[in-house]
Amino acid sequence: MLKPLFHKLQTGFGVALCLFVTAEVNYPRMQPHAALALFALFGLVMVFLQKPLHPRFAERTWSQVLDLVLVVAAIAAMAYLIVQTEPVFKAWWFDGRPLGDRAGSEVPMDLWMGFLGLALLFEGTRRAIGWTLPILSSSFLAYAYWGTRLPDFMFPHRGYSLERIVSQTFLHSQGVFGPALKVMFTFVFLFVLFGAVLEKTGATKDLIRLAQRIFGSSRGGPAKVAVAASGLMGSLSGSAVANTATTGTFTIPLMRSAGFPKTFAAAIEAASSSGGALVPPVMGAGAYMMLELVSPQVSFLQIIQAALIPAFLYYLALFLLVHFLAGRFEAEPPKTKTDDEAQEEMDAAANLAQGPISVFKVSLFLASFVLLIGMLIAGWTPFRSVTVAVPVVIVLALFQSDTRLSFKDLLEVMRTTAIQGIPLIVAAACVGVIIGVVTLTGLGIKFPGMLIPLAENNLLAALLLMMGASLVLGMGLPSAVCYLLLATLMSPVLTDLGVVPLAAHFFIFYFGLMSMVTPPVALAAYTAASIADTDVMKTGWAAFRFAFAGFTLPFAFILRPELLLLAPGNDHQPAAWGSVALALFFCIPAIFALSASLAGFWFRPLNGPMRAFLFSLALLLLAPESGSLGPWVWSAAVLLAVTVGYLAFGHRNQRIETA
Repeated sequence: MLKPLFHKLQTGFGVALCLFVTAEVNYPRMQPHAALALFALFGLVMVFLQKPLHPRFAERTWSQVLDLVLVVAAIAAMAYLIVQTEPVFKAWWFDGRPLGDRAGSEVPMDLWMGFLGLALLFEGTRRAIGWTLPILSSSFLAYAYWGTRLPDFMFPHRGYSLERIVSQTFLHSQGVFGPALKVMFTFVFLFVLFGAVLEKTGATKDLIRLAQRIFGSSRGGPAKVAVAASGLMGSLSGSAVANTATTGTFTIPLMRSAGFPKTFAAAIEAASSSGGALVPPVMGAGAYMMLELVSPQVSFLQIIQAALIPAFLYYLALFLLVHFLAGRFEAEPPKTKTDDEAQEEMDAAANLAQGPISVFKVSLFLASFVLLIGMLIAGWTPFRSVTVAVPVVIVLALFQSDTRLSFKDLLEVMRTTAIQGIPLIVAAACVGVIIGVVTLTGLGIKFPGMLIPLAENNLLAALLLMMGASLVLGMGLPSAVCYLLLATLMSPVLTDLGVVPLAAHFFIFYFGLMSMVTPPVALAAYTAASIADTDVMKTGWAAFRFAFAGFTLPFAFILRPELLLLAPGNDHQPAAWGSVALALFFCIPAIFALSASLAGFWFRPLNGPMRAFLFSLALLLLAPESGSLGPWVWSAAVLLAVTVGYLAFGHRNQRIETA
């Protein structure tokens, strides 16, 4: 049996990974490509040491030997990239040129290592998160190779050789070692380490006990606090991934204390963080880019004012969703295996809440949080802030015996961090394959370019197609970059169709952010899943569902610019307050109905037909025909009022009968 060896190797590689990321992110010494290759090396090694070929083979000696062979192969493939990139190994470069300078003229060894690296990456991703992402990435590789044979509606291209595809997706910096892996390396991993340190001191458990007692009378109270914290932090950072990593360390355990399953807790955090850049007054980089791009030009104050109501409605939807979900978890006994697991978490949280609360541990948690937030507000970068916060927590923990971390504890913390980071690293690297193909084939430009002629005379078609373009581009680009590209290409289409220019830009910006929770490439959801130690794909789909208000609100404020405090057809003319009030009169009940339908609870658990009915009413109330309030909108409002009365009255009667 090789398990003891595997445990020692996990500890060694885990410690090396944590120390390397901490040092390299703050004081870079390596070439960026080589640093990411070393980061991926650690991730692949850890996945082959931690995840067996198949659970049934976990104890088989031959399977463990195979895992060691794959570890050696992963080291060889990634070390090759490092050697061929770092100047210190210049003597070993082929033709005296680094790998980056050999683009288009790679030697055979480059390509063989590329093939090996992709194969190892797909196998590592399969072991860590399942088949979905490797199959999707393989489909994109097939698209790159067989693109000449595709019909016109599937975006054909001239086709590329296997050598060019491998070069683009693995050997250079536009694929595996591109923006997705860089975000995980630069921002996310250190926050996972920070959370592991806090967890080991016991501070997280005591804060959970405190939150459970303070918010015990409020349904889903800790989760509501998590939603608010994520919104405020996201406004400062402007990055959904960084925001998830920053606040998820604290909020996900809090939500689990309220009875939320791990997947739901991670999904709510991802959805909350993805909307943070919508919250004024900071709004990340989006507001400042709009100042340059919106024509006719608008002021910063106009942008902030326009963002107020949509941000309020988005977070109202999340608050209601949390409230309804908490009610559902209280009302429904576990019936399936998944529900049993959720019940175990609820029981564990209840037991946790019964323990004593240490004032010192709670103070340690709050002090670390205040320190981290304070550094971010002061303008420190997220990675520098968390790098300072980690040793501060370790030093403060020395002042009490039950929080003090021994050398063995620190080793275990780093091992745990590395294991929790496995899905994060391999998923980001596998997403890089998709990014590389999108860049190589020009799909990111072709997609909106082909949509423009289709949407020239149909507003709804233009909106739907632009939504699709934003989500596709958002898979491989930061939200701000996605907004910049689409605002340049497609905002004129909407303005030609009579849409208020500022509303058109907000529409594009919203969907760029929503791409962070849209599977299969949902980077914010991947980050939250790694913190919660849960399945990334399940988390991605749950986050998509919870953030659904973010997919409906842009259509609402395009059709009702009063929600942006703008008069129809004029960026500079404020909307009449009566019009704003009337728009909210329909939108707020729609948000209630939408949240209830997504959560499956309103006064009582809802069956499938009732959820579908509420969902339909919500869409009708959010999207009036031709920007007007027709009779059918009023009919939907009346039907919703009757439905709420039925649910509330039936719930009351049920309680009376039970009593």
